[in-house]
Amino acid sequence: MGTGRGLGRRQTPAGRGGAHQGLGNRSGVGRTGAGAGRLGQARALRTANARRHPTRSAARTGATQDRRAVADARRDAKAAARQAKRDARGGGRGPLGRAAAWGGRKAGAGARALISKARGKQDRATDAALAAKRSAARKAPARRKARWALWRSAARMFGKRLLACALGGALGLVGLVTSPIGRRLGIPWLVHPGRRLYRRIVDKARRQCAERDARIRKTRSEEEAAADAAASADPGAIGDRVERPARMVPVSYPTVSEVENVSGFKFEEAASEMQNAAATYDPDSNMEVVDMIDNLPSALECVAKTFLILAERSDREFAFEKEVADGFDDIYKSLLSAVDAAVDLGPRFREIHEGDIARHEDPRNGSDAEKKWNV
Repeated sequence: MGTGRGLGRRQTPAGRGGAHQGLGNRSGVGRTGAGAGRLGQARALRTANARRHPTRSAARTGATQDRRAVADARRDAKAAARQAKRDARGGGRGPLGRAAAWGGRKAGAGARALISKARGKQDRATDAALAAKRSAARKAPARRKARWALWRSAARMFGKRLLACALGGALGLVGLVTSPIGRRLGIPWLVHPGRRLYRRIVDKARRQCAERDARIRKTRSEEEAAADAAASADPGAIGDRVERPARMVPVSYPTVSEVENVSGFKFEEAASEMQNAAATYDPDSNMEVVDMIDNLPSALECVAKTFLILAERSDREFAFEKEVADGFDDIYKSLLSAVDAAVDLGPRFREIHEGDIARHEDPRNGSDAEKKWNV
C-alpha cells in the first residue's frame, strides 16, 4: 500500500510535466505543418468557390437555393416520419386511415404551394428593392443638381423680396404725403405707392421663380430619363454585374485536396524591360525605326487592352469595389488617345522623311547606285 502511494506521488508530477511537454510539441508541429496545410486548403476552397460562383450575385442566389433545399428536405423528412408512425400504429389501414392520408397529402400540397408563393413574393420584392436602389443611384446626380438649382432659385426670390421691402418702405414714406392728396383729388396711383411697388416686384419675382423651377424640374426629368435609357442600352456596364451584399452569406464549399499556385502578374517588370530596351536601342538603319513606328499603334493597343482586361476582371472576378474598375477603365481610355496619336505619327513621319524613305523603298538604278549619294 505504501509503496503504491509513493510510486503514485513520484509519477504524478512527471506525468503532468510530460503531458505539458507533449502538448507543446504537438502544438508546435500543428503551427508549422498543419498551419500551412490549412492555409493552402482555405486558398483552394476560395478558388473552387470562385469558379463555382463567378459573381457575388450567383453566390447569393446559390446560397438561397441551398438554404431552401435544406428546408424542403427537412419538411419532407418530417412528413415521412409522421407517415411511418401512422403506418406503424396501423392507422394507415381501412377507409378512415386512407381518408386521413389523403387529407394529409392535400394539406402538405397546400403548404408547399403557400411556401412557393411566399418565396416568389419575397424574390420579387428583393428584385424590386434592388431595382429601386439602382434607379436612385443612377438619378442621384441629376437630383442633386436640381436640388441646388432650386435652392438658388429660392434664394433669388428671397433677395428680390428683400429689395421690394426696401424700395416699398422708402416709397411708403413718400406715400404718407401723397396718399391723402390722391384720395382728395381722386388719383389712385398716388394712394399707397409703396404697397403697389412691393406687390408688383414680388409678383414678378414669383412668376420668374415659378418659371425657373419648372425648367429645373423638366431638366431633371430629362436627365433621369437619359440615365435610365443609358442603363437599359448598356446592361453590361462596369459595376452592374457584381452584387455586393451588406453581410456575408453562407456558402457550401467542396473538399479540395490539391492546391495550385499561380504566379502573379507583374506589369512593372515588363514596363521596365521596355524602358531599358528603348534606352539601349541602336538601330542598324533608320528603316527599322520606320517599321517600329508602323507597328506602334498595335503595340499600344495591346497595352491598352491589358487595362481593359483588368477593368473587366476587377468587376467580374476580383473582390474589388466599382471605383477600382472605373480607374482601370479611365487608364484604358487614356491609352486609346495615345493609340490615336501613334496612328497619326506614322503618316506624318513618312511625309517629313519622304525623300529619305524613297531612297530605301524605291532606289534609283538599284541600292548600290543610291548609296553613292553620301548624305
